[in-house]
Amino acid sequence: MLEEKDLQQIEAKGIDINDVEQQIQYFKEGFPYLKLEKAATIGDGIIRLSEEEAEEKVAEYDKIINDSHLTLLKFVPASGAASRMFKSLFGFLDSGKADKSVEEFFAQLENFAFYESLKQAMASDGLDITSTDRHTIADYFLTDKGLGYGNLPKGLLEFHKANPRPRTPLEEHLVEAIHYACSGGVAFLHFTVSPEHRDKFEKLVVERLPYYESTYETKFYISFSEQLPSTDTIAVNPDNTPFRESDGSLLFRPAGHGALLANLSELDADLIFIKNVDNVVPDRLKPVTVRYKKVLAAILLDLQAKLFAYQKKLDQGATPELLEELDTFYRNELSTIPPAGFDDWDSAQKAGYFRSKLNRPVRACGMVKNEGEPGGGPFWARNADGSISLQVVESAQVDLEDPAQKEVWMSATHFNPVDLVVAFKDADGNSYRLEEFRDPTTGFISSKSKDGKELKAQELPGLWNGSMANWNTVFVEVPLLTFNPVKTVNDLLREQHQ
Repeated sequence: MLEEKDLQQIEAKGIDINDVEQQIQYFKEGFPYLKLEKAATIGDGIIRLSEEEAEEKVAEYDKIINDSHLTLLKFVPASGAASRMFKSLFGFLDSGKADKSVEEFFAQLENFAFYESLKQAMASDGLDITSTDRHTIADYFLTDKGLGYGNLPKGLLEFHKANPRPRTPLEEHLVEAIHYACSGGVAFLHFTVSPEHRDKFEKLVVERLPYYESTYETKFYISFSEQLPSTDTIAVNPDNTPFRESDGSLLFRPAGHGALLANLSELDADLIFIKNVDNVVPDRLKPVTVRYKKVLAAILLDLQAKLFAYQKKLDQGATPELLEELDTFYRNELSTIPPAGFDDWDSAQKAGYFRSKLNRPVRACGMVKNEGEPGGGPFWARNADGSISLQVVESAQVDLEDPAQKEVWMSATHFNPVDLVVAFKDADGNSYRLEEFRDPTTGFISSKSKDGKELKAQELPGLWNGSMANWNTVFVEVPLLTFNPVKTVNDLLREQHQ
């Protein structure tokens, strides 16, 4: 199936041939469905804090950061194109037909943060935005004739009005980081970007950073990375034979946000905050987000300290009392139930089980009430080792044709809006090899096309679900106000973005 030239192409991309063969096997056999046991709900897998408890966690986090030398970092996936935000406007530009969302866009044009920039771009060509036809305005908005927003990533669009000038999501993430991911006046941020836009991100940083550093008296260290070619996955024809380009070469495609596990694993920090690029708000609404980021971080640090302490105790001797205490700890605090027959295991088997469970990365995941937005849901799910634990699950991982599984899926009350705090250093300060804690069977297969030909594509296990399947995990309810995505351009007209 694979020829010598194919092997050379695979090697040149830095991909292991065994990985390619496994991907082809997944195309043939499909991925197994995850077995859901029940939805995680408040008091049964999801922690809900009272206002007083939240305040205590905030104070706890502030004290830890002030008293310790922990390295904090904010990780922002920012490679996604904004083109989907403007689907209706592109349709209007092509056909001249305006739907309801296009009508709203033009009616509210002056209320967008980018209005002045668009006005100036048109004025430079002698056009007055107030008397120019809508088709021309859309042209200047979407194409390189003007702002070129139709070809930019979300992170570079002017989202919010502010002084002295409108802010992009990248800038909002800088300001947000100051309040919870900053220690000793220093803030580290890492953005994953696409190769074609990296220079634009770097240019924006060069232009705007001096203002933010002087205004907020903070030193920023901002780094960028791109999805590695070695994380691309092979595409196949409908009959599962490798899809070939017109020149006969194999087609490899970016493998979704799960590919970012490689980028994440390269970072060196004690505590990492993960958040999507478009989930930002103006300053007046930031306090709630800041508060609950600190809550998540405090819960994670407390949990990590317990994990390290238990590892130390276990190394000193696996007494029956300690093994019983560990079972209680995992059941009650980490919502993890051991495999069937666990009670009949001897002490050595139980100790081995807990050593494996303790020696893992840890994450605290914010969960908001489900009000119809798409996203990974919180569930108790069965793992490969027979244990049951908390998992962030996407719909594609579930057999929704099975009535019982669909009933469990529909019973979810919350979802994860990509709001995580993670730590992946062990008790000795060494980083875990994150790929060892991924569940490789949680990938996705989708139907695509290229040059008019159908193909099947494969995504790696998602970054915050399958790629973190074997992490020690806690779910914490956070306010819906902390989740403000921008899916369409008119979402920027919502009160939360004005």
